[in-house]
Amino acid sequence: MTTRSLIDDSIDIILRHQARTGAYLASPAFVHYRYAWLRDGAFVAYALDRFGRHESSRRFYTWCDAVVNKHADKAKEAIAAVRAGWAGSAEEANRRFLHARFTVDGDEVEGEWGSFQLDGYGTWLWGLSEHVRRSGERSLIEQFRTSVDLTLDYLGACWQLTNFDCWEEHGDRIHPATLAAVYGGVRAMADYLPERAEELNSLADAVRRFVLERGTEDGAFVKSLGDPSADASLLWLSLPFGLVDADDPLMVRTVTRIERELLAGFGVHRYRGDTYYGGGQWPLLSAWLGWYYVRNGRHDEAAAICRWIESTWTTDGLPEQVQEHLLAPDHYQLWVDRAGMPAVPLLWSHAMYLVLADELQAAR
Repeated sequence: MTTRSLIDDSIDIILRHQARTGAYLASPAFVHYRYAWLRDGAFVAYALDRFGRHESSRRFYTWCDAVVNKHADKAKEAIAAVRAGWAGSAEEANRRFLHARFTVDGDEVEGEWGSFQLDGYGTWLWGLSEHVRRSGERSLIEQFRTSVDLTLDYLGACWQLTNFDCWEEHGDRIHPATLAAVYGGVRAMADYLPERAEELNSLADAVRRFVLERGTEDGAFVKSLGDPSADASLLWLSLPFGLVDADDPLMVRTVTRIERELLAGFGVHRYRGDTYYGGGQWPLLSAWLGWYYVRNGRHDEAAAICRWIESTWTTDGLPEQVQEHLLAPDHYQLWVDRAGMPAVPLLWSHAMYLVLADELQAAR
């Protein structure tokens, strides 16, 4: 199959699994992912916006607006609690703060997953700004103004709290990748809300200073405060959230670590201690590294990654991860027995493949 046909197929897979409410199912065939995440969905919508599918993207952001408004009282109570000096446990935060995943109708999902995450709330604001920029639908900012303002207030109150990372893990830590998403969303909205611009730019600057002062070690960004290891999600600090430039020495050293510790062939692992389904290689993270390569003029390496991602295509689409090089092979069957076969298709994988393919086409 050609790249062009795989691009078309990726778009088709995403559109077929968008719910009537506008939510994108993370993975329709994997029972644990038959939900919608603000983070995953915003990246899916961003990919579609890059290919002119603005109507689908608009429907997703309409769903985000509805979700935030549906849980507005919970958000306001959380903001008030933090401002009053709240200092509870991760378990209590899971109960009292906004969740990360929802049903397609916008209801919270109870379960063992870490629910209190901030990255999705920054990402949906960043994604909305990208949708407006690419589609020209600036009126959406005002249409969604109530939920946008509430999300900004929520991020402003909560950004220094420990919360679960983008992998739903380590809820007792603070994560630079999460703060990059907060930074990206806040900074993006400052450009569209002139009456709040000074406040929002000040908040974004504070987040950036915090990451630069506390989220680095030995000249590179760290997975979490207190955990100096590498994590592929640290690519977010450059792309797309722009907390630092792609050629910033901190970012260059971070990517060098990711290449040395997490890259196997053309496939990127999440982090060295990953045991989820044996700790395989994630096509979406490989696409992220390829995206970074394009922005740094490493086009041949990015193209090789793109071809590798295409080689992982199954009859059902792109998987969440592949098992060519497992970090913890003894854990693979344990996860299969516990939760079934790995997720295929994963809409986030298709989204990041689309981003990389579009970047490569633009570079040519």
